Amino acid sequence: MMYDNDEDEYLNAREEKSRKISVDEEPYKKHKKSRKKMTTKQKVFLWIGRVSAVLAVTIAVFLVFVYGVMAVLCFGPSKTAKKQFVMSVQETSAIGFLANWFCSEEEIAQIKEENSVKDTTEVTDTSLVTIDTTKNEDVPDIQIIDVKGSTYRGKLMIVKDPSRLIVGTVAAFQGQGQVVADIAKRYDAIGGVNGGEFIDGETTLTGVPVGLVMVNGEVVNGANSGVCHVTGITHDNKLIVGNMNAQQAKDNNIRDCVSISNSIGPFLVINGEPQDVSGIGGGLNPRTAVGQAEDGSILLLAIDGRMANSIGASFSDLQDIMLQYGAVNASTMDGGTSTQMYYDGEVINTPYSPLGPRSCPTAFLIK
Repeated sequence: MMYDNDEDEYLNAREEKSRKISVDEEPYKKHKKSRKKMTTKQKVFLWIGRVSAVLAVTIAVFLVFVYGVMAVLCFGPSKTAKKQFVMSVQETSAIGFLANWFCSEEEIAQIKEENSVKDTTEVTDTSLVTIDTTKNEDVPDIQIIDVKGSTYRGKLMIVKDPSRLIVGTVAAFQGQGQVVADIAKRYDAIGGVNGGEFIDGETTLTGVPVGLVMVNGEVVNGANSGVCHVTGITHDNKLIVGNMNAQQAKDNNIRDCVSISNSIGPFLVINGEPQDVSGIGGGLNPRTAVGQAEDGSILLLAIDGRMANSIGASFSDLQDIMLQYGAVNASTMDGGTSTQMYYDGEVINTPYSPLGPRSCPTAFLIK
């Protein structure tokens, strides 16, 4: 009997221990399952952290590389490279500050003075242009030509009949402007390029032009602006460039015109003579220009820039192109992200902007 009791006690103890283990395993299993969930979350956070670290390091390396390239341009053996860098970045409000990282204000001012197109008091002599649209009957009404140079590529539109050239504007000069394609659609125009200057600084209003703007003989902006840097077309369809106020523009028989300051949009050719381009003639950037040949043909030029296959053109490059195609008078329009050429329903150049062409208040259009 004594042995039976001992055996019963032993069996009861084992059963109790088994139940205890079974009961204790439940929370352990739950805890184990919970721990697996935390591990999954940790893995996700770890993956995000690693990707973020890789991106941060990549961006940092890229910025160091870009800074190093700029430093080499500014402090390297080539003085021309330094001037080209300063002139290029100074022409855009977005990255103009980069020049200040490497140069003093005095040095920047000196470089800009030594490498610019000098302004002039000369005004177009319209008698040098003889319009005869019937002379070259075999020439297409509109030609689109690819232009290329060592640092740029772009499009040149040659329009045989200069009476087709007009200035188009946004509906109201306020707030934000429109891209050339939309301005062209307002006028049912087949083509065109961006026009004159607009307010761009601490406050940017792409729908508000700077200086004199005339449409169909009427002053629509800048009646009291004083003397402006004007590019326009007369009532007898001759391109005029020169410094003048609103009354002088009317006296010069101007029908449509826009304005742009000399530092942004200098005159390139006046009365067949190339204007004084000092040094490198501006930096390499996207650029727009308007000109007229001796036979009256209108030349609209859009140069792509700030891209691997087209860094951009200088003012002297524009001048060379205009002279090559026979321009008697030619002027630069706003450039950079504004540069755009529209033709037959589409933008045919490659504007520098991930968001598309920049809005503008004015455009030179072809009806």
